[in-house]
Amino acid sequence: MYDTTAARRGYGISTNTLFARTMTYVAATAGLFALGAYVGRNLAHAAGLIAFVGAFVCLFAMRFAATRSREATVALLGAFGLLMGIAISPTLVYYATADPQALWQAGGATALFIAALGSIGYATDRDLSGLARMSFWALLALLLFGIVAIFVRIPHSSLIYSVLGLVIFAGFTLFDFQRLRRSQDIASAPLLAASIFLDVLNVFLFFLSIFGGRRD
Repeated sequence: MYDTTAARRGYGISTNTLFARTMTYVAATAGLFALGAYVGRNLAHAAGLIAFVGAFVCLFAMRFAATRSREATVALLGAFGLLMGIAISPTLVYYATADPQALWQAGGATALFIAALGSIGYATDRDLSGLARMSFWALLALLLFGIVAIFVRIPHSSLIYSVLGLVIFAGFTLFDFQRLRRSQDIASAPLLAASIFLDVLNVFLFFLSIFGGRRD
């Protein structure tokens, strides 16, 4: 006779294991990001741009490696975190020199933001796939707005850009944490970790722009 109690227990173990492994990957990626930021603190901006391109090459390569090799996928995730740290290093160095308080404020606000939205996304039973599609198109519109703002003077464009970015990544954060709960595929952990890390990083950069911009 099929034991439904055992099945529920098995599902719980699978979910908890996926959550633990994914968040471990997120933490490790964040650690490599910090290492990359330290390594790249004295590099030229051109090196940062190359690292940025390399980071996204790793991110796209992860999708092809995911179905072939877990080890390669994890290695690419680590390389992504390290290269992204090098790419963002000039921005972090600037704020560390000009306004270190903004870094701490952005870090604290990011922790609260991700904890709150992640908890809601993980707990909700409502299908958030529609929200993810909406957030994707909104992100494309935001990027277009950012390009226009380079050539056209728009009052408070930086603040508008950052606030809208936070709204958009609130949607992505909700969806990614719901995926983390619903998925039963342990092999998806590196890809989920990459998505969540990108949520955290973008939210941090938007908050950094807001807190740092208040003193401009």
